[in-house]
Amino acid sequence: MTSTVLMRSLSWLHRAIVGLTRGRFGGELVGLPSLELVTVGRRSGRPRSSMLTAPVTLGETLVIVASAGGNDEHPSWFLNLREHPQVRVAVGGGPARPMLARVATTDERDRLWPRIVEALPNYARYQERTSRVIPVVLLEPV
Repeated sequence: MTSTVLMRSLSWLHRAIVGLTRGRFGGELVGLPSLELVTVGRRSGRPRSSMLTAPVTLGETLVIVASAGGNDEHPSWFLNLREHPQVRVAVGGGPARPMLARVATTDERDRLWPRIVEALPNYARYQERTSRVIPVVLLEPV
């Protein structure tokens, strides 16, 4: 399983590179658009930032995956946005904009999952590692 400490460290490094280069480096990751997702901490009430990729876009809606590298626990950012769905999203080092996060319905996930796995086959391996159904989240413009 992927270490939470390692994932947070890589996220911090990615955010720093994107910020320092204004998206010239790190604006894409493994061929996918990268984004900074800012949620409100469910316990602290403070802003929490995570660097993610969007394997699928549906017009202005971004699709993200709460894989946590196949760990058995949901990532903190996912737990935060379930509690506080109003988020801020900056794509590829661009300006942050408000968005509304929602967990895909079972039917939506079933339709999106093949496209997600096609964009990044690692997601299929992550799903195989865990007994939880990896959530798919839609980030919709406000």
